[in-house]
Parts: sequence; C-alpha cells; structure tokens
Amino acid sequence: MHGFLNLHKPAGLTSHDCVARVRKLLRMKRVGHGGTLDPAATGVLPIALGRATRLLQYLSHDKSYRATIRFGLTTATDDLEGEILTSSPTAHLSQAQVLAAIPQFEGVIQQIPPRYSAIHVDGKRLHELARAGIEVEVPVRTVEVYRIVVLDWRSADYPELEAEIFCGTGTYIRSIARDLGAVLQVGGTLAALIRLSSSGFPIAQSLTLEDLAEQLETGTFCPVPPEQALQHLPVLPLEADLAQRWGHGQKLPISDTLELGRYRIQDQAGHFLGIGEQKELSDGAVLVPALVWGE
Repeated sequence: MHGFLNLHKPAGLTSHDCVARVRKLLRMKRVGHGGTLDPAATGVLPIALGRATRLLQYLSHDKSYRATIRFGLTTATDDLEGEILTSSPTAHLSQAQVLAAIPQFEGVIQQIPPRYSAIHVDGKRLHELARAGIEVEVPVRTVEVYRIVVLDWRSADYPELEAEIFCGTGTYIRSIARDLGAVLQVGGTLAALIRLSSSGFPIAQSLTLEDLAEQLETGTFCPVPPEQALQHLPVLPLEADLAQRWGHGQKLPISDTLELGRYRIQDQAGHFLGIGEQKELSDGAVLVPALVWGE
C-alpha cells in the first residue's frame, strides 16, 4: 500500500497523533504527514503511506485555510488555546479598517512564528521552550500569502473576521491573526481554523479516521496514487530503453530544449517511475534521477 491518504484531521489531535492512528489502522510502520496542523485546527492533513513517504518533499507547497480572527484579545499561543494576555472590548473597530490593513499581509512578507510552535531552535521545539519558561529569540521567516478573501464580518465587543487565506508553505495563520490585531492597535488572536486544501488535496475529498476505519473494514480503501498527488509537476514520458536505464538510476541524455527543473517521470503506458530533474551539466543537458519509484 504505497500512496497518500487525504485525512480530515479532527480537533484535539496533533499531526503526530494522526500518524499514529493511521499506522495502527493500516498496520504499517512507514507513515508520515505532509505539513503540521495545530491540534485545535481541523481539515486537510496529507498522509503518506509506505514508499510514498519519500515523495513528501516533492508535494506542492500551496495551502488554503478558512480562519476566524477575533479582535480585542491577545493570547500566549496566538489562538484561543492559550492564556489570555490582554482583553479589551473593541466594538469601535470597523470592517473598513480591517479591509484597509489586510493588503499588508499579502505577497512575500516577513513573519515571526508563534512562540508555541513546532519550529526547532537550538535543537528544541519552540513550544517546549515556551512551556519551560525559557525565553528565546524566534527566528523571522519569509513566507508568501497569495491572497486573503474576506468571507464575513461580525460586529461585537470582540468582533470577528472570517477569511479564506491562500498561502505557501511555512505560513502561520496564527501569526497573521496576531499581527493584524497589532497593526489595528486592538490585539488579535485566531479563534478557529480549518485547512481547506494542502498540497493539492481538497477537503471535499478528505476522509475522517472513522471513514478510513470503515473503508478498511469493507475493503474499499484505495490510497491516492503518487501520480495524482504530484500533478503540479510536468509529465515526462520515457521510451522503453530510457525507462529501463532510468530504473537503474542512470542519468539520461534528454533534449536540451527541455526546461530545467523537476518532472514527473512515466513510461509510455503512463506508469509512474519517479521524480527527475533536468540539469545543465558540463557535458550537456541531462535528466538526473532525484527519486526512482521502483527502488
């Protein structure tokens, strides 16, 4: 069983917890996830099964979320799971003010991750250091937010913004909530988060742990094949002789008109053979095997 599971992560479980549950249900050791999702958050968590764990690094980095940001509050964790640091009713805040501030958080931006996050600093995760009361400088990250679409505005003493956020890897939605509140000088924290898509896996096609257990019971579970999970990569089919050489891990002389970069390699019958990278070497353009699927 080598492929992917589009898991709908429930609230209250860490991404590691989900991997452990899947391992137990499938009775297999080689299971990994494609991008941490906070315990309080729900939604798409790509899970790699068997040899597909080697493909995690080649998945698309694009993600989308539906987030609810509450203004007038700041917390230690930048979401409602943490200790409240400040609380001040802010009914005066208007939707127009928020809309005017949002463009600052679109495009390539600098972002400081939450102190309670899984990032490693000095060999330890930030959340471990934070819980131990150890103050460290959180490294700034460069991330990309493609766009933020406002879905709803709810006026109240602690007004809430509901938005869909499309972004690249490494983006912390909790940081956007915190920093948007800071820009508006009222404070902000993340009240709810659903990941709608990740690495090409949509929430509409996701399975809960209960769905997975039921499909395994009835023998209907079928992993997402690698070629479907890697559709963002252009396809490069190989003739039979080149496919045979590819299977032995050899560099292949491919037309120098081929653009440099990664390709999804297939044989003439459409079978997935692995990931190749077109490179310009001293002896000309060659296709270098980055991953041979049959190995």
